[in-house]
Amino acid sequence: MNRIETQASGGCQCGAVRYRASAMLDTSHICHCRMCQKAAGHYFAALVGVPKDALTWTRGAPATFKSSDQVERGFCRDCGTPLYYDYTESRHLSVTTGSLDDPARFPPKMQFGIEARLPWIDTLPTLPQEGTTEETMPDAAAKIAASNHQHPDHDTDSWPHGA
Repeated sequence: MNRIETQASGGCQCGAVRYRASAMLDTSHICHCRMCQKAAGHYFAALVGVPKDALTWTRGAPATFKSSDQVERGFCRDCGTPLYYDYTESRHLSVTTGSLDDPARFPPKMQFGIEARLPWIDTLPTLPQEGTTEETMPDAAAKIAASNHQHPDHDTDSWPHGA
């Protein structure tokens, strides 16, 4: 696993917890194991490594849950966003790719936990596709946009705005 001298930032959906990494690892992956499915509330967890000495919490602090004696998972206590997976004996932890401000920079290079991979996961690209725009969801998209409480994908001086 190589250390990549590139910065990344991210945080939870509500903005209560934000972080910055001064270096990343080339370990971007997805994990299909049942524990990761439960922790992410999804078909798999998407993760990328960060050296622990390169990670700084810039706003708030994550709450934690020990999913096993060796693993701690961090999340926002306010909105529930999963933020990291930490095998506590390691010198790095893995942040959730979706919590990064620019997740497209870290495409997965490996899959783990394939024994629990859902049997239909490979069919997802064949499903009908639609955007979530005012054309496809005329009433809902406008209401959601007008009442959006999601933190933007960049650091802010304060959040929520006006706080």
